[in-house]
Amino acid sequence: MLAPDPASTARSWLFAPGDSDHKMEKARASAADIVVIDLEDAVSEAEKPAARERVAAFLNAHAEDRARLWVRINPIQSAHALHDLARVIPSAPGGIMLPKPRGRADVELTGHYLSALEASAGLPIGSTRIIIVSTETPEGMFETNSYAGLPRLAAMTWGAEDIATAIGAISNRDAQGRYEFPYQLARTFCLMGAAVAGVPAIETIHGAFRDAEGLGALAAEVRRAGFRGMLAIHPVQVDAINRAFSPTEQEIARAREIVDLFAANPGLGTIGHEGEMLDRPHLARAEAILARVTPA
Repeated sequence: MLAPDPASTARSWLFAPGDSDHKMEKARASAADIVVIDLEDAVSEAEKPAARERVAAFLNAHAEDRARLWVRINPIQSAHALHDLARVIPSAPGGIMLPKPRGRADVELTGHYLSALEASAGLPIGSTRIIIVSTETPEGMFETNSYAGLPRLAAMTWGAEDIATAIGAISNRDAQGRYEFPYQLARTFCLMGAAVAGVPAIETIHGAFRDAEGLGALAAEVRRAGFRGMLAIHPVQVDAINRAFSPTEQEIARAREIVDLFAANPGLGTIGHEGEMLDRPHLARAEAILARVTPA
């Protein structure tokens, strides 16, 4: 049985461009739960071959940290994806980020490639997990509920930039700076799709990386809605994201109280407590909070 990967409880997923040793090392040294080394948007066409070599060397140099070092490859339908996988999988990253999937078939195809490359490299079959950016293509938007049962799937996130381009939008935000309706829908589809697949939903980036107040407010909002973590584009965002997606002492105390109440009353489905009726969904949410508490 494979050991649990950090993605199951990861709060912060920090991007680092794969063409910069300095930025990759800076990201690795941060408190990010997962570092996503980017071979896609952060690397120009001309630099992609050299970046693959650089990323493989970086993974090899930090073997002790590979579980939290993931790689965003180019889209599986692109000319670069197989070259990306063939070069980095022998260096055993913890997982890959798959951008622009058009549906389940793209993830399954990626899994087949990964199995062949793992076997060739002497790695355990299935050891490379996948997070998908589920809403970057129009096809993908309609397929967000299709990923249940994929053994490699570790998490789902979403994006608003590529889908805006694909549908011909002038902008993806309104006059107040909030996402327009199609992108609110993309966020919702990601959240629901992740629930169907039984994996964590990860919020997209907050592009204004020096806007700590806005980042904190957004992280709190999406956590209340059900997201379990968030993408980051700069190390300065990591601490705020980790705080926002960690249970507070008040939440932990309340969760333990609810769990203890139901444990003391195993025959009851509903319990009146302090003027509130608690039922099994309250218990399930309390247990989920406690499951994310790191043992002292």
